[in-house]
Amino acid sequence: MPTPAKFYLEDLSVGQIFTSGTAQLDEKAIVEFARSYDPQPFHLDASAAKDTLFEGLAASGWHTASTTMRLLVEGGMPVAGGLIGAGVEVSWPKPTRPGDTLQVTSEITRVTPSRSRPDRGIVTVRSETSNQDGHIVQIMTSKLVVFSRSTGQDDMIRG
Repeated sequence: MPTPAKFYLEDLSVGQIFTSGTAQLDEKAIVEFARSYDPQPFHLDASAAKDTLFEGLAASGWHTASTTMRLLVEGGMPVAGGLIGAGVEVSWPKPTRPGDTLQVTSEITRVTPSRSRPDRGIVTVRSETSNQDGHIVQIMTSKLVVFSRSTGQDDMIRG
């Protein structure tokens, strides 16, 4: 798979939209994640989950968030230097279910060059993670540190 183009601060503008690839969550993955990180009955056992608010097995919101992050890193938000978070707000309007195929659509909502550090800025991004039916299962607004191309960051980023 070809490496996606990497975007620097100068390349980004309000209104730009990026779309990720997809990832499917099956029951086994949901239960394994929950067992390690969010061991609640509605994430661990389909039978026990029937009598909960979710009325069936649901992925942990943190599993949805982790999957979203993977999709963004794999090309859904191709920022040079990586996705360096400076803050995030997240909500889960609908549960992610076994068999759901997730995809992330991200929109740049603000680009703010730093006044004190000309080699970077803060980019605000609203990302919606949707399932195969188009239902939004997560909304995440992130502030990312994004480097400028013009300040010699290229060598540092390549490592």
